[in-house]
Amino acid sequence: MTTRNGRVVLVAGATGLVGREIVSALLADSGVAVIHCVGRRPLAAGHPKLHGHVVDFAALPELPRVDECYIALGTTIKVAGSQAAFKAIDLDAVVAVAMAAKAAGATKFGVVSAMGADPQSRVFYNRIKGEMEVALANMELKSLVIARPSLLDGDRTALGQPQRSGESFGLMLARRLRPLVPANYRAILAKDVAHALTRAVKAARPGVVTLMSGEMQGG
Repeated sequence: MTTRNGRVVLVAGATGLVGREIVSALLADSGVAVIHCVGRRPLAAGHPKLHGHVVDFAALPELPRVDECYIALGTTIKVAGSQAAFKAIDLDAVVAVAMAAKAAGATKFGVVSAMGADPQSRVFYNRIKGEMEVALANMELKSLVIARPSLLDGDRTALGQPQRSGESFGLMLARRLRPLVPANYRAILAKDVAHALTRAVKAARPGVVTLMSGEMQGG
């Protein structure tokens, strides 16, 4: 619910690359009064607006009343350990948070997906991302903004995360070839994704909006 001082927001995945930047953008928004962060591990830093909640996404508790919900949950099959464990985070946990947030009063939602998301894809990663998007679109959320970033550029080591396989080389190559690469396929700063998503959710009208990577560049 909106307090007299501003909006109440939920963020899932606040300790991740994009999630951290979403929280930063919300902290800088004078219209946001309270940020509830749900995740598998506690927040590293405190702030008067921030309220951390360590949860099991497979058995979410009742959430506080909120106005908006941002979901930036994601992993890789290598980190998760199996396709089933990957699906449990990138699909099942995302849908569970959205359902819980809707029950808690949220009317505006923003979710981080990926370029290539397609429920019919032969690529497992893209297929799960596509199935997640379809599941959320079918929930009849009042307003849903889906961000589809390309290769994310950001410092994972600062978050205590391992550099993803091939990512360092991919980013180096992407930076050198940037002028030659179509906008939607250029590497994109996690900060740009977060800023574009939070702006779009705040201004969103009813329905589903998809933000392609190119239009989030420089956000």
